[in-house]
Amino acid sequence: MSIIYKIVPASLWQDAQNSGEFKGAAVDLSDGFIHFSTAEQAGETAARHFAGQEGLLLVAVDGEALDERLVYEPSRGGALFPHLYGPLPLEAVLWQKPLPLGADGLHRFPELTR
Repeated sequence: MSIIYKIVPASLWQDAQNSGEFKGAAVDLSDGFIHFSTAEQAGETAARHFAGQEGLLLVAVDGEALDERLVYEPSRGGALFPHLYGPLPLEAVLWQKPLPLGADGLHRFPELTR
């Protein structure tokens, strides 16, 4: 199984659960795809795009359940990031966990499957 991760505000995730699918955050809607990270990329994504933000969730997704709509494309320094073209069906979600801030202001990640 190929697991990918999405960092999302809890309130936005609640809206997705109510509707049955996640259409993306503002940046995703603007870019035309939902941004995801691999386990190796998630920490840097949090530091770059979510620094100091509270009320976040880390959502683990079965990438293989997303078929050809999931595309790995070059981004930061040429690294391949998973991008989903279309809404995320909640059936592909494996789990969701809080992403709290530590005393040092950095997010505390659960152990991630690589």
